[in-house]
Amino acid sequence: MRMPTFAEALKDLLFPPHCLGCGLRLTISRAPLLCPQCITGLRFLQSPLCSCCGLPFATGADHLCGDCLAGRHAFDLARSLLQYRSPASDLILALKFTGTLNGLATLRALFAHKGFLASFSQPDLLLPVPLHNGRLRTRGFNQALAIAKECLPQWRDRLAPDLLRRHRLATPQALLSGKKRRANLHNAFSLAHPDRVAGAKILLVDDVYTTGTTVDECSRVLRKAGAERIEVVTVARSLAPGVFP
Repeated sequence: MRMPTFAEALKDLLFPPHCLGCGLRLTISRAPLLCPQCITGLRFLQSPLCSCCGLPFATGADHLCGDCLAGRHAFDLARSLLQYRSPASDLILALKFTGTLNGLATLRALFAHKGFLASFSQPDLLLPVPLHNGRLRTRGFNQALAIAKECLPQWRDRLAPDLLRRHRLATPQALLSGKKRRANLHNAFSLAHPDRVAGAKILLVDDVYTTGTTVDECSRVLRKAGAERIEVVTVARSLAPGVFP
């Protein structure tokens, strides 16, 4: 492990780092800013998974889940790094609703876990799931764009933050479920320049995968414009109780 520089040690002395999960004081400010107990509490999503949407299975090899066998998703591949539970949920909520951007370095360090990003094709375009302009003005930033910039630096030159647009302000998806989620986002997205998507490999970026409705609606717009391949990366995935092995 690299020894901290004098400047780093002085900074830690003057501004002691704390765990972003539980608040425990840490000895050094090196990402990930999580104490050993919170690190242990992270649940990384790894095989066996659905080979399309990334839903984890208890045993066996990777295979398609029931939804993907029925062709219910418009994307080709989706993968989430972590299960949406504390402390991962704490990091995401702090970023999303309080603007705590210092958690991005921790998320970037976690994205390097066991070759997670090797699951994805080299994209032609990196597209964050957009916010409606009204919500963007209220919040001040798009968390999906922040994640794309900071956690996927190797593809930053392919980032096109204004290509995919959200032109209808909808009820927050977290307040809805099932069919209401799908109806809520119907025709909510469009493309500023559809010609840029034709024949392209797309990597969509969002913070949390719950039912997949948001990224599905984005993917349908991209597919209609002629995208060759659509992959989805999210920080975390919300799972029903008992799903995680």
